[in-house]
Amino acid sequence: MRMAATIEKTVPIEVIVVVLPESSIMSLASVLDPMRAANRVAGRAVFRWRLLSADGQAVKLTCDIPIPVDGRFSLPLAGDLLLVIGGFNLDRHVGKRFLAALQECARHFDIVAGIESGCWLLGRSGLLNERKATAHWEELEDFSQAFPALTVIGDRFVTDGKYWTSGGASPTFDMMLHLITERLGPALALDVASIFVYDQMHSPTDIQPFVSLGRIEARDPELAGAIRLMERTLERPMTVAALARRLAISQRKLELLFARGLSISPGAYYLRLRLQVAHRLVRDSGVPMRDIALRCGFDSLSAFSRAYRREYGASPLKMRGANRPASGRAESG
Repeated sequence: MRMAATIEKTVPIEVIVVVLPESSIMSLASVLDPMRAANRVAGRAVFRWRLLSADGQAVKLTCDIPIPVDGRFSLPLAGDLLLVIGGFNLDRHVGKRFLAALQECARHFDIVAGIESGCWLLGRSGLLNERKATAHWEELEDFSQAFPALTVIGDRFVTDGKYWTSGGASPTFDMMLHLITERLGPALALDVASIFVYDQMHSPTDIQPFVSLGRIEARDPELAGAIRLMERTLERPMTVAALARRLAISQRKLELLFARGLSISPGAYYLRLRLQVAHRLVRDSGVPMRDIALRCGFDSLSAFSRAYRREYGASPLKMRGANRPASGRAESG
């Protein structure tokens, strides 16, 4: 592994990572491994971190793996970077005492970041008032409604002064590379990305997509373009012929692209995409059913209900009753 350009000899960047139960192991790894790799590439400890939990006990993540911690999140704490990683069912794991500690600790850090549902905790604490922030794309509308004093945007991650928010595990990796670039230089950030064979570094203003296309974008850009066009037109779905015209290809070619790449017709994929977005809104938000139907391109509530029942085996109302979300982020699979 090549070494980054010479890094100014400074004291290590002091980091506190607070992780809550039911968080994602990928989000935790996206925080810790870039720092570990930066230390390796630099040949010295450019980052030094401590892992804390709300009660000082090991934290069980969504994959059922318990993560030992170095202690309890409590005052006094100070440092350069405070990262709060949250997952599902926040109300089960933190209360007013945690939020009060977060408010006080934030004063003593240069950067305070909320990762996945950690952004909800920054929002509840009032730290994000009058600022820009993001959340996981499934929760953007609920997040905006819960915190009207914020400007909520759908970017991969958002930096507004000392307060940073990230919408998921992959955006968090990008956010950490952004931090390394700012604090330690772009050469080191590039070397860290290369350790993980990560060749698509994103800027903060890249939008969170509904569909993560991965290698499809490079392997089959016409198919990727069709999917992105479908994403942009969920509210006013186009016919397959109109999609083909907009993409400047024949309808036959569009059908072949989907058959070869995804083993499904473009019309069936388009409907499934609309229903997947509707399903998340039904299950994880309080948006009225009629609004969900319109937002996902159904001209009537009855048409939406029939299509939803065929796909998921239950009516939207029944599904919502079985999956009432808790405040913050509820379990969503």
